[in-house]
Amino acid sequence: MTSYDDLPDSDLTERLRLGDSAAFAEVYERFFVVLYKHALNRLRDEEQAKDIVQELFEDLWSKKASLFIQSNLSNYLYTAIRNKVLKVIAHQNVVSAYAAKQVAFLKPDEGLTDHRVRERQLAAIIEKEVQSLPPKMKAVFELSRKHNYTHKEIAEQMDITEQSVRSHIKNALKILKIKFRLVYYMLMIFW
Repeated sequence: MTSYDDLPDSDLTERLRLGDSAAFAEVYERFFVVLYKHALNRLRDEEQAKDIVQELFEDLWSKKASLFIQSNLSNYLYTAIRNKVLKVIAHQNVVSAYAAKQVAFLKPDEGLTDHRVRERQLAAIIEKEVQSLPPKMKAVFELSRKHNYTHKEIAEQMDITEQSVRSHIKNALKILKIKFRLVYYMLMIFW
């Protein structure tokens, strides 16, 4: 009898694809906690984090026959949970923006035009997403974009190389671009 806890991820993936429920149970045991912690770290909501990890495993089981993983299983699952987290965050941002728009609409005495309301909402969404970046990346990004420091000045202040500064800024822009693309599409649906 095969001990599933000794099998490498690639063998588990193949057995899962063939419909082996014991392989699925082992994948669940190996990855649930780490995926949950990652989701919780980003969402800060235990129930929501559990829900999206459960949803990921439901999707994995229901699509097992067509499962094609180019990288390793852990990378596949991590990417899948990250995408689910980003969808949840985008949805939360849209809901918040919609609620703020409704509040502004119900208070016409403030004298703000629709354009100014949207501008404030967008600024709040941008700030929230910048605040959700990893700490060092966020610090580098803010020094660059908010305080207009040069890469050299940032490198000296943070005691890192200029290449690290460039990498942090590039990665921050990549993350924000993905998040804002999702937010943009959601806003277009509701506005």
